Amino acid sequence: MMFSGSCPFSIVLLTGCFLVGSCAAQQSETPGAVSAPTEATTASKPQVPPAQPPPPHAFWDRTNVLLFSGVGVFRGLHYASTRNFMARGRGEILIPDDVVNNSAGFAGLEAAGTAASVGLSYWMHRAGHHKLERWISIVHISVTGFGVVHNYSLKSKHPAQ
Repeated sequence: MMFSGSCPFSIVLLTGCFLVGSCAAQQSETPGAVSAPTEATTASKPQVPPAQPPPPHAFWDRTNVLLFSGVGVFRGLHYASTRNFMARGRGEILIPDDVVNNSAGFAGLEAAGTAASVGLSYWMHRAGHHKLERWISIVHISVTGFGVVHNYSLKSKHPAQ
């Protein structure tokens, strides 16, 4: 099969679609029906004012600076690990060789990856999705860290002598 590596991702995606659909189908109220509150339900619930959302934080706060620094460090580690396994005779399968074999081009690609992560986080910050803003960097660090460990754990492929 040509796309055997993407099979687990496809299964997770399809499962998620079915779960979302089944959850939406289990809503008990009809759209036009409005239930009137009874005395028992209004008397048992204390009147609590709605919680105010926390005030928005500054984009360049300490947490984001640390997260963006982590993204930059792990992209640098990815650069070093990729150059290392290329020097040990392995081949890059995700990025064209023209880019990987060009030191400036590959470093520029890693810098662009860091800039894209910061840009996506800023977009989420402006849209008010502050948790997602931070999770973008956390996921980026995790995925890049996995790639670094994978690159350093590859066996060398030297020609037989």
